[in-house]
Amino acid sequence: MTIKAAGQLRKAETARNEAVEPSGPVAHFGPDEPLRLDAGRELSPFQIAYNTYGTLNADRSNAIYVCHALTGDHHVASTNPVTGRDGWWSSIIGPGKPIDTDRYFVICSNVIGGCMGSTGPASIDPATGEPYGLDLPVLTIRDMVRAQAMLVDRLGIDTLFAVIGGSMGGMQCLQWAVSYPERVFAALPIATGARHSSQNIAFHEVGRQAVMADPDWRAGRYILEGTRPHKGLAVARMAAHITYLSEAALQRKFGRNLQDREVLGFGFDADFQIESYLRHQGMTFVDRFDANSYLYMTRAMDYFDIAGDFGGRLGDAFKNTRTRFCLVSFSSDWLFPTEESRAVVHALNAAAASVSFVEIETDRGHDAFLLEEPEFFGAIRGFLSSAARARGIG
Repeated sequence: MTIKAAGQLRKAETARNEAVEPSGPVAHFGPDEPLRLDAGRELSPFQIAYNTYGTLNADRSNAIYVCHALTGDHHVASTNPVTGRDGWWSSIIGPGKPIDTDRYFVICSNVIGGCMGSTGPASIDPATGEPYGLDLPVLTIRDMVRAQAMLVDRLGIDTLFAVIGGSMGGMQCLQWAVSYPERVFAALPIATGARHSSQNIAFHEVGRQAVMADPDWRAGRYILEGTRPHKGLAVARMAAHITYLSEAALQRKFGRNLQDREVLGFGFDADFQIESYLRHQGMTFVDRFDANSYLYMTRAMDYFDIAGDFGGRLGDAFKNTRTRFCLVSFSSDWLFPTEESRAVVHALNAAAASVSFVEIETDRGHDAFLLEEPEFFGAIRGFLSSAARARGIG
């Protein structure tokens, strides 16, 4: 076995351990506290892995819930135990940063259905003693938020100062504001929309089919059978990653540059840098993510449609809300284009809600919310500071 292969195996083993017995804080919910699901079933018992940063103030009014995106986790501002890398929003969360942990108490949990410690398809089904696999009920964004509300209750917090998230995290943010409007003082949905578009569902279906077509997927029982559908999951990640970027960014970064060669190879190795880059993204992803979790979480995003619960009238979803909103979009994001954020803003205006909107000019595509964008950082800091003054947070 090569050194590289051995390293990948160690990461995969660490990821498996974190899925079942996470190294950080875990909230356990027993048979007397079931999670009621949109699918008409209950999940019980279950657990939620989470991290907190900063200090909860005396009147418990400074808590911010950060919701992660599809491939994120609860290690938002701390070292990821699988990859060894800094948290995915370490540039935004911390002392003196836009989400200032000298001022706010930050909570971030792994979503239900995930693979970093919260109950998901890799978790042990108490009824069988084996991993759930596809026996786990299909989950929705609303189910994820219900579980998060139970965690907030467990932490003794009645009202969240703010809920913040990008992409799938933005969906959770909107769902929080709709499901628990009395518990959310401010909401900051980023690079998201009120429902998943047909195009986005299509991309997810391509990814799911890539996973399920891998012979090592074994109808979702790959953990029991000692295999890993890493090829299918890598292809799914490659296809999805293209949607996170913009054509301008790809052209600027890669163009048609060749990878480690002077002339075309006239074969099917990675001739171009962009090919090598996507293959790298795919192979590093499979070291830290569970294939079945990918199926469950993409399906949850596909089912998301806030207006669907209100006869197709998005404005009714926010009727009488007192939550303060700030929506952020990015000019080159074609996965969740600005028009989708504007539709939510218009619905909030129709509901006479307090809402502001910022479109950040950038060529970095959907992933811009994960990168260092000074105007974006300023928007977060400014909105939170204004909301904090309104709530009397020092």
